[in-house]
Amino acid sequence: MTATALTLTPAPTGADDACCSSVTGTPLTADAAEQLAVLLKALAEPMRLRLLSLVAAHEDGEACVCDLTAPVGLSQSTVSHHLKVLVDAGLLTREKRGVWSYYRLVPDVLDTVADALSTRAR
Repeated sequence: MTATALTLTPAPTGADDACCSSVTGTPLTADAAEQLAVLLKALAEPMRLRLLSLVAAHEDGEACVCDLTAPVGLSQSTVSHHLKVLVDAGLLTREKRGVWSYYRLVPDVLDTVADALSTRAR
């Protein structure tokens, strides 16, 4: 499943519940729960967390797959597989330039995940 922009809209329970909510507030809709699960599943793998961190911390917040293989000690094909999972989940974007693919963190996606899991009132 390919996730698009995450919109964690709570299930409607009343007129005052128009804003997004965390999973501990208003219950999520089935679609929102599915989208969040895709993101969490992609993030639940240690190598993917490392790759996401490496991309986000890289100069200009963008990294080529060729920049990521040495730091993680994996082959280009294995790194590419993990990056594809992160792209398909909607956590990274990919831009092809010549023979190389460049990856960038999707703006605000981690904030959205954090907000969805937060117990803070918003």
